[in-house]
Amino acid sequence: MDSTVTAQSMPSIPGQVERSASVTVVLRSAAGYHGPALLLRPWRSQDIPCLIDIYRDPVMRQSSRNPIVTEQDACRWLEAQQQGWTDGGRLSFAVMESQSEGEPGRVLGNVMLKGYDAGNDSAAVGYWTAAAARNRGVASQAVKMLTTWAFESFGAQGLQRVELLHQTDNPASCRVAQKSGYALIRVLPADPPAFPAAGHLHTRYAPG
Repeated sequence: MDSTVTAQSMPSIPGQVERSASVTVVLRSAAGYHGPALLLRPWRSQDIPCLIDIYRDPVMRQSSRNPIVTEQDACRWLEAQQQGWTDGGRLSFAVMESQSEGEPGRVLGNVMLKGYDAGNDSAAVGYWTAAAARNRGVASQAVKMLTTWAFESFGAQGLQRVELLHQTDNPASCRVAQKSGYALIRVLPADPPAFPAAGHLHTRYAPG
């Protein structure tokens, strides 16, 4: 995968981003055999109509604990993502389809790095994709982009591994993990109500 990172006022470590600062982290990848060209950027208020439209998909509504139905739902969700950048606990990106001229197109999903504090050796990755992105390699490509950026940005501060967790009844997520370079480490027992089924723990380690 050919990917580059463009960052202006990028946080040095999670938890040190001031709300007043203009934080822009943009990740780009070229189109390849396994997926389209993508652009990852933080979510913004202009994405509200797109979020509402994405959640009209029955699959999105069924798989979400808090589906986005109204503009108020979208505003609350966006505020949570912005707070995540402020406190460093959840670095969430809109996954955009990049057009041939390099400009972003429609929103295809969300990918996030969560649970990392400076000095710790682990973090977790999460994602979801809109209906228009499914079966196109978008999720695995976005996860690879985010993972590469995470190790490049926070490896010197101690990040050694990133984990991806999914339930065993979700084979699509298992394929995403494998295509993103995450090895299956172990099977976790069910832990209802949050995890009613057993889970797979996939892990990718820092290069070198």
